[in-house]
Amino acid sequence: MLLIRKLSRSIKKYPLLNLQLPLADEHIIEKDGFASKLVESEVNRHCVASYSSFVETVLVQARDPAKLSSELVAAVDERRHDDAWRLYELHMQMEGFPRKSVVHKLIVSFTETLDVQWLKKAYGLVECAFEEGKQNLFEKETLIYLSFGLAKGGLPVAASTVLRKLVNMEEYPHVAAWSAILAYMSQTAPGAYLAAELVLEIGYLFQDGRVDPRKKSNAPLVAMKPNTTAFNIALAGCLLFDTCRKAEQLLDMMPRIQIKADTNLLIIMAHIHERNGRREELKKLQRHIEEAPNLTDMQFRQFYNCLLTCHLKFGDLHSASSMVLDMLRKAKEAKNSLAAATFAFNGTRKGNGLTGRVVSGQSHQNSRFDLLDNVSLKQEAIVSYEEFSKDRKFEKLRAEVEQALTGLLAKLQVQVELVTTHRGILQPTENIYAKLVKAFLEADKIKDLADFLIKAEKEDLPVSNDSSVLVHVINSCISLGWLDKAYDLLDEMHLAGIRTGSAVYSSLLKAYCKANRATEVTSLLRDAHKAGIQLDASSYEAMIQSRVLHDDTQGALNLFREMKDAKIPRLGHREFDLLVKGCAESGEAGLMSKLLQEIKEGQSFDSGVHDWNNVIHFFCKKRLMQDAEKALKKMRSLGHTPNAQTFHSMVTGYAAIGGKYVEVTELWGEMKALSASSPIKFDQELLDSVLYTFVRGGFFARANEVVGMMEKGNMFVDKYKYRTLFLKYHKTLYKGKAPKFQSEAQLNKREAALTFKKWVGLN
Repeated sequence: MLLIRKLSRSIKKYPLLNLQLPLADEHIIEKDGFASKLVESEVNRHCVASYSSFVETVLVQARDPAKLSSELVAAVDERRHDDAWRLYELHMQMEGFPRKSVVHKLIVSFTETLDVQWLKKAYGLVECAFEEGKQNLFEKETLIYLSFGLAKGGLPVAASTVLRKLVNMEEYPHVAAWSAILAYMSQTAPGAYLAAELVLEIGYLFQDGRVDPRKKSNAPLVAMKPNTTAFNIALAGCLLFDTCRKAEQLLDMMPRIQIKADTNLLIIMAHIHERNGRREELKKLQRHIEEAPNLTDMQFRQFYNCLLTCHLKFGDLHSASSMVLDMLRKAKEAKNSLAAATFAFNGTRKGNGLTGRVVSGQSHQNSRFDLLDNVSLKQEAIVSYEEFSKDRKFEKLRAEVEQALTGLLAKLQVQVELVTTHRGILQPTENIYAKLVKAFLEADKIKDLADFLIKAEKEDLPVSNDSSVLVHVINSCISLGWLDKAYDLLDEMHLAGIRTGSAVYSSLLKAYCKANRATEVTSLLRDAHKAGIQLDASSYEAMIQSRVLHDDTQGALNLFREMKDAKIPRLGHREFDLLVKGCAESGEAGLMSKLLQEIKEGQSFDSGVHDWNNVIHFFCKKRLMQDAEKALKKMRSLGHTPNAQTFHSMVTGYAAIGGKYVEVTELWGEMKALSASSPIKFDQELLDSVLYTFVRGGFFARANEVVGMMEKGNMFVDKYKYRTLFLKYHKTLYKGKAPKFQSEAQLNKREAALTFKKWVGLN
């Protein structure tokens, strides 16, 4: 009975013992004489028999952990993952971690399933071992393989944590291996952010020649150094998930670790400069683009799409319109030249290359749909660990990295909207016309708009006057109620000696009549007569109705006589109405519908904000914070509201020189006030930089505020980074018991620090 009580206590202490396990040999119990005594009671015969089976199992397993370990290995080999996990938990309760070889088999088996359930269990096993200081249980290749499986299985946070632990252990993974991990991490927003962080963390080890590659002892570390492919993946992920200021940090690191840009990296850099409004950097990049060998047609289009977009952001309509006209002129020369045929077959670029280039391959419109079919990685089965360990040159992983990078770049390619190809010749699209027209109209530069459109008509294929771009723009203005702008454009056409049909006069006359603007109606009618334009019956009917409404009976009669003398049929045409209806109903979006959509839905850029952001960014990068503060003050005085990019430059500038926590706190107060009073949006990158500064300085009350704002906005926070930062600078903070006597401020500081410590998982 004493043995039964001991076993009962053992079951209570280790509930996992209560599992279905194979029965032990009967003679073991008989040898102890335990079962024979129990069987003497006839009443409890059946109960005792059942219990003795369980007892014999526990006794055997408790006395022979080697057998438990062998059964665990057998379950792993036979892919019985449920049994393997139960046996592992039993082993943990009785003996702790199994042998190194068994742990390796278990992790590899779970990873090869690519099942999230088993991937999480494998990761949990590693976490538990590290917490208990048993990281020597794992081989470097085992953890790399697990990290790769976690990334491929859609668990980027766990994958990055394993990778970071490897680096901390000084078990450096080869760049080809961790680039493959980045490739799968970058398929999601949190993963892409972590991928950029990893490249920054690993790249920091090699900054400014810290590692001597000539030393043989540094060979494993040098093999981990980020290469161009790793940067391409991380930067492409930043672009796809709009963390472009993080991407800019990566660009700043590149020259410090001697990264050479390939053609893919040049185009990615163009996208980043465009998103961040770095127009001067784009202009510098243009020379490298023109000189780059083997630049593909799509890459060429992407660069000029970025440059055009940047001109529009800054309100530089002269540069943007000049680029479009240059495109049209080069295209016209190519069409009219015998060399066009040579260009079409050889894809040779000459001159400065600006859109006069004839491109080979499929057209942009067709290729866009082909690209969409390949933008995501195929979820194939993970390479087996045996193949993984034998592939010392990482050939299979390199192939997967290239496939992933191709998919990421394809997603960037489909964003090209302003430049396309037509029969192999690079040309502006209707979208750039729509954006330029909108910008000219908003800036009230009617004459410049007319000059641009007239020049564009001369360079482009000839069309009828009623189908010209200028007429489409006038009709769009009429549709939007911008009647005076439409009239001004009509005057500019007349002054340039361009005739137009009656449809545009008729549409504008009827719009003025509907708006009861009799003076403009009279003036427009006079201009139509001077130009020799014969108006239709619907125009006269609209004018007659307008005169009647204003009690001008005589004027209405005069118009009726004029209509009768001119023998105008009563049933007139309605060109403009049909045009608008056609734009609305047809599947093919014409220029007019594009323009209407752009004006109604397109974003308006405050070019002044971009200008001042560049000035502030320059000062912050040079660590001239007093000048940056003056620029920010001037920016506000001119009526420009700072945005997330402005604050990000200031915060990172203060962080770079160190110790400016009070200034960052003041900025944080201004940011909170702005977010409460205006729809300004503070993104993950800005809040992350503020949080980093507060944690580094020990301002935990403010840090908790930032965390609250980020969690409220469902933003990803890299807790591993902040746990590491806390341990580095505040490891011993508030570790002992609280003092008996402390002020309210001291109590609040302590509580804030402990709250943050708990949040990062340092209980």
